[in-house]
Amino acid sequence: MAYNTILAVLRGENDMERVVKRAVSLSAQYESHLIGLHAEPTVNISYAAPLEIPDTTVLETNQAVTRDRIETIRDAFVSRCEAEGISYEWRPIKSMSGDSAVSAVSSARCSDLIVAQQEGPGNEDNYDDLESLVFESGRPVLFVPYIATEAKPIKTALIAWNDTREAARAAFDAMPLLKKAETVEILTVDAQDNVEQSATTAGAEIATALTRHGVNVTLNSQTSAGIPVAAVIENRVSDTQADLLVMGAFSHSRLREFLFGGVTDTVLKSMPCLTLMSR
Repeated sequence: MAYNTILAVLRGENDMERVVKRAVSLSAQYESHLIGLHAEPTVNISYAAPLEIPDTTVLETNQAVTRDRIETIRDAFVSRCEAEGISYEWRPIKSMSGDSAVSAVSSARCSDLIVAQQEGPGNEDNYDDLESLVFESGRPVLFVPYIATEAKPIKTALIAWNDTREAARAAFDAMPLLKKAETVEILTVDAQDNVEQSATTAGAEIATALTRHGVNVTLNSQTSAGIPVAAVIENRVSDTQADLLVMGAFSHSRLREFLFGGVTDTVLKSMPCLTLMSR
């Protein structure tokens, strides 16, 4: 697998610098074609109370603000791409939602990797929009933490492994990144005995498979001891100073939440490092 097409989801001026830096860096590294996508609302009408008649003056002002925002984001994207000499295209979108994450799903389905920024504190209502990229696109999403400042090389990676379809998808979707990492740890938490393997050998087979691809793999098995699984993972990320976390994404059904403890939701909100999620 190669990242021949990368999609950078640029939701606004607050996230464009972090996302563009990481997306351009990856595109240069893998010689990828980079698509920069930003969405604005199709209609943005203000009304004059109490008759709710469209205020054309305010409407024109809103449209001007929208045009300026699109141009600012486009200019930042284009200038960075041209400075690095990569293949790129700019894709502005008008949609009813006006949210770039929701509007990017169609483009994401035709990309090898999506790059988007984690939502910052105070914007919890937008987490569902970000999750739509993972749950609806069918493609891996690399989330850039809102606290990130530079697109540092990925030297150390951590795979949160629980022997599920989602975890397997994430591990192999991350293969180009894992092959370039110096060390990759496969972390299992509260592994259970089953008909195929014992708890003591959990993760061994995926480790062997990744090794055949040239990935430098180590195994680590831990018990949660009453601590939320997400906290165990985040603590291990901190201990290893991992540059990348790779994990499967799970839906919000009550059964999934009960079984997996809302790990997806927790990590999205408290992301300690670059995080690749697949569904």
